[in-house]
Amino acid sequence: MNPAPLQGHVVLLTGATGDIGAAYTCALTAAGAHVVAADLPQLAEDGEQLADKASTQGPGTALFTPCDITSEKDTDAAVARAVDRFGGLDAVVNNAAIYRTLGPKRPLTELTTQDWDTVLRVNVRGTWQVIRSAVPALRRRGGGRIVNVASVVTRTGAAGFAHYVASKAAVEGLTRAAARELGQYGIGVNAVSPGLVDDVASRAINDAEYLGKMQQTRCLAREMTPEDLVGAVLWLASPASGFVSGQTVVVDGGGVFV
Repeated sequence: MNPAPLQGHVVLLTGATGDIGAAYTCALTAAGAHVVAADLPQLAEDGEQLADKASTQGPGTALFTPCDITSEKDTDAAVARAVDRFGGLDAVVNNAAIYRTLGPKRPLTELTTQDWDTVLRVNVRGTWQVIRSAVPALRRRGGGRIVNVASVVTRTGAAGFAHYVASKAAVEGLTRAAARELGQYGIGVNAVSPGLVDDVASRAINDAEYLGKMQQTRCLAREMTPEDLVGAVLWLASPASGFVSGQTVVVDGGGVFV
């Protein structure tokens, strides 16, 4: 087996500047990949700092590109940036989503149509739009890997976030549909399904008591960090998982079984 399966590979990562996205960026460059770290234009300063940090740590490199995944123009431009800078595209990690800004938990009967449409537009349509933009570049490479980020809430329900739960369930369905359609081009499509990560985003909408209770539901009864997701994402983004497609890999310390 290739001991460095991502060496020289080009990866487009969305939602790069959050705690989890930053962990992915640094891990990918440490594995030798060239990363196009994409996030919203207003996060450009954070993105540039992250790209510099990841590139310095190397041996791979990273560059930031502004991208609103609900904009077809932006997703096309992010793919073009990867091709122009690094000569092609080998993998996509669809990490961008609305989560931190969901606000207080509310019954589904109290959600507004704007609440619903905003979350589905980013988490589902945005994920699909990145895939659609990336497929031609992946096909020119003779295939590649797509990793979508779902959530264990699709199995637990997570009361108070019906729109978020529905959006992540849709991401899992999109993953399977895309795997069926894109396999003929040598493109594998999978999802990683994280448990509740103890990071800035989670602490913004969950109190310490809730985070503590979630730890006790796991076989590995401790807090979950962004770094706990890195191994699964790097594996799914690399040729090492080349015969795996249409699957959802749950990473939550054994809180739910699939």
